[in-house]
Amino acid sequence: MFDVPIDSIAAWVGLALAGVVLVGVALALPTATPPDAAAAADTVDAVAASPHAATADHPLHGATVRLDSRRLTLVRSGARAHATFAYGPVTPVTPGTRLARVLAGRPAEAVFESARSLARATAAARERAPVVSTAADRLLVRHVRWRGVDVTLVGA
Repeated sequence: MFDVPIDSIAAWVGLALAGVVLVGVALALPTATPPDAAAAADTVDAVAASPHAATADHPLHGATVRLDSRRLTLVRSGARAHATFAYGPVTPVTPGTRLARVLAGRPAEAVFESARSLARATAAARERAPVVSTAADRLLVRHVRWRGVDVTLVGA
């Protein structure tokens, strides 16, 4: 009466193995949610579509950003998200350049000697390889209008 039937031991072992497998599957599922690239692109589009000079920033919370003139890619904790700009092309800005000083808030006329040199700098920036910034906290966007030059600068 107090003996355990052999088939119940097999049932307990099978149940234990099934539990271990379920825990393993649950731990293997990705826990990171992808960053919101669409919201970042919407911020860029809102500034780019402005008929006046405008500035905005979008929080990125330590994401890696890859920018080119038509789209952006955000990567955080292995999760990746892409978005395309509706208003473009925009100008991806490399840190440390004259365009980066304008993006940071300096007037274009204080950084560039002419509107033509600003136009050349933005054209060259659009033709370069995509700009990649790691562990970025925010995406900066600035729409600049100066003597017939109308550009949207984007950088992290």
